[in-house]
Amino acid sequence: MKNDLRLQKYGNQKPWKIEEVETGLKHFFEENQRYPTSTEIDKYGYLPSSKSIQRSFGGLITIRKKLNLENDYDFRKGKHSSERALYINKRNNLLEKKVYEFLVEHYDKLFVHREYLFMDDRRTRADFFVYDSKNGFCIDIFYPSDKRNLLGCLNNKLSKYKEVYMRQYPVIFLQMNSDIDQNILDNIVKNKKRKLLEGQCLMSWNTFVQFCKSRKHFIK
Repeated sequence: MKNDLRLQKYGNQKPWKIEEVETGLKHFFEENQRYPTSTEIDKYGYLPSSKSIQRSFGGLITIRKKLNLENDYDFRKGKHSSERALYINKRNNLLEKKVYEFLVEHYDKLFVHREYLFMDDRRTRADFFVYDSKNGFCIDIFYPSDKRNLLGCLNNKLSKYKEVYMRQYPVIFLQMNSDIDQNILDNIVKNKKRKLLEGQCLMSWNTFVQFCKSRKHFIK
């Protein structure tokens, strides 16, 4: 059954039946102890694409209701949304801690500032600002789940930093997913229609570490 489902997805054979979708969803649940999101469905070999589910069955929420898989059908709301938000916040806190500890070790605590504010409204801010011998730079941290998510995150940051007052210092968009290396980032920047502005760059963690080691600072 599993092989048949995989052939259907990639071989574009007969239309999917709701029983086959149910089997694929339950198979995912057995592996992950939860049901998949739309992005995960698109990557999963035993299920049709989320677009196919939308066309044939009315979408993910509808098919979950039809199959009575969960009481909370919409993963964008309720417990799924809350649990995801808690997980993301916890991960972000750990990533910020990692970056902060590295910066303090390299530049000294006196020259590392968290949540640098560009304006008094407290919305226009970078995660970190570092003073060094070249007048400093800003760091904006993010963790994309994959390349598609990375593009969305990067576009949001380009919108955030488009104003001149947000570009008075160089800005490093620091992506922290170790599965996405600098070569991938460089290709994305090279081929992207919406270009990074002067003073903006996209770095992986390893590249960022080397960048910091190459910058002169005041007391070390």
